[in-house]
Amino acid sequence: MFAMHDAADSRSLGDRWAIEQIAALGPRPESFLAAQPLAVAARWSATGCNEQGVWGRCSGASAEPYDTVVDHVQVAFACTCPSRATPCKHALALLILWSRGQVGASAVPGAAAQWLAKRLVAAPATNELDHDAGRAAASPAASATGQSSPDAAADGLLSERTAPPDPSSSRDDRVARMMAGLTELDRWLDDRVRTGLADPTLARYATWDALAARLVDAQVGGLANRVRRLAGLVGASPDWHERLLAELGVLHLLAVAGRHIGDLPSALGDSVAAAIGWQVKQADVLGGLPHTDHWHVAGRSDVREDRIEVRRVWLRGRASGEWAMVLSFAAYGNRLDDSLVVGADVHADLFRYPGALGLRALVGRRHDTSSPVRLPMPEHPGSGPSRVVTIRGACEEVGAAVATEPWLDRYPATVRAAPTRHRGAWVLADHTGSVPVSTVSSDITTLLACSGGAPVTVTAEWTPSGFIPLTLHLDDRSIDVGPTADPSFVAQAVGA
Repeated sequence: MFAMHDAADSRSLGDRWAIEQIAALGPRPESFLAAQPLAVAARWSATGCNEQGVWGRCSGASAEPYDTVVDHVQVAFACTCPSRATPCKHALALLILWSRGQVGASAVPGAAAQWLAKRLVAAPATNELDHDAGRAAASPAASATGQSSPDAAADGLLSERTAPPDPSSSRDDRVARMMAGLTELDRWLDDRVRTGLADPTLARYATWDALAARLVDAQVGGLANRVRRLAGLVGASPDWHERLLAELGVLHLLAVAGRHIGDLPSALGDSVAAAIGWQVKQADVLGGLPHTDHWHVAGRSDVREDRIEVRRVWLRGRASGEWAMVLSFAAYGNRLDDSLVVGADVHADLFRYPGALGLRALVGRRHDTSSPVRLPMPEHPGSGPSRVVTIRGACEEVGAAVATEPWLDRYPATVRAAPTRHRGAWVLADHTGSVPVSTVSSDITTLLACSGGAPVTVTAEWTPSGFIPLTLHLDDRSIDVGPTADPSFVAQAVGA
């Protein structure tokens, strides 16, 4: 049977696509790699293309070849292979051949002509969030005869038939709930702005908790966590109105972006999906290409969210200078992952989650199974591949990251600066400027004791409320001063 895969997209398409556009269509990081061995002209017959579609027959492992057709205008796919991936590797391989100019214009065969004509008459509805979620359609005629000829497949695809159970239906239900939750959130935000921040109900935790519970039910848990954190802002500082309004603006941005993910560039759409709570399977992440480097464990930061403890470990590649973040979770009272020791160097493969910044990663194979090597950070800004920066350089790095993902609320930087007082508040300062130190979860006493007020190399975590020192990099050791969700935690010095 033909399995129809719709992936309507608003991208502007040229006569022939670029390879980058084809790679971006893959439902998983490894999809494009799986398609490349099939993108050989000798594997294909009866190929052709016109201003609407491209088609061909691929000889594979099965006895019968697979008939594939792609609508490259409305971006949809059909193939007789049994794969539920959207698009399948045969469709991607056909597009690769077409992009290389290895598919010429020809008359449209019967099955492809019927399918393309059907799409011209009535384009399928666009799924705004999951634009690569597929639909399956069965051909009773093909099932009865055990054959999958193009004409029979096209009849089954284009006529109104009863489809077999579709495992994507549960995903579609989730997408519908998410869309409803995002719409409700935007209405709630409109009400808050209309009534004003002086509304006394904002001082009640129940106001925020009730909204967060509805967002959890709508399966946008990422936004639910943000909403619960806002309850602690009300009345917490003299400028709480300004901070709360800024956070409400971020929620509005995500609520709107979440309803138009299909219209966003692929990487940015992945970032929005992650921010609102769409989960990516670890198996899909581990199926991607590894980023291998000697990773310096630059800092650790723990926080408690509701009943869950979350640990962020910041890694920086010594060769690439790129940042990566490894997350671990534990129910309150259980042990968090402590396999990445602050100050250590780990030679390992990292697999990054999709996204515009691509910060979050999973640790794959470790190439050195001996005890982790602990190497000091470079002493001066601009020295070494780890790129210790000035305060100005750190602000530029953070600014570029926030410009890429405006809802970002944490980003690492390694600076060489001195802790000092400015206008009654603690700051990290050097000859290029100063940044405030967040006193909410910072261990300022250890920072002062180890630095003596002199410049010291510090890995810190930027947040909207200021920099949070995580690690002091001394000549012979690294001292972990990052926040912990357990108040009984005592900062430990990691020996050389």
